[in-house]
Amino acid sequence: MATRRAVLGDVYVDATQARTTPFDEGFQSFITEGAWGSVWSRPGLTQRERSMITIALLAALGHDEEVAMHVRATRNTGASAADVAEALLHVAVYAGVPAANRAFKIAKQVYAEPPADPEKNGGSHE
Repeated sequence: MATRRAVLGDVYVDATQARTTPFDEGFQSFITEGAWGSVWSRPGLTQRERSMITIALLAALGHDEEVAMHVRATRNTGASAADVAEALLHVAVYAGVPAANRAFKIAKQVYAEPPADPEKNGGSHE
């Protein structure tokens, strides 16, 4: 949970937990333990590097809401807009121009947003 909070921010994680129901409680535990506890918490890559890899993979797979969420998270991981652009160039070569084009549009929209107000939800996704 500490890694999830460090990357996504307390506002996002608190909002997600507030929306958790018995129906998706197991799924939320799986995400926290698997993605954040097992993968994002491993040594060997920085959060910046993991952030760039994650954005590229999500863009290649067309997971637009997750791309936006992880571009927002770069405010916490240290990945710059230039880093994200470089990762998306790799998406264009290895996953196709349409996937990268869509992801560039999403990233531009996110970078145009004001930073989330810590007193509000910030409009985040799962």
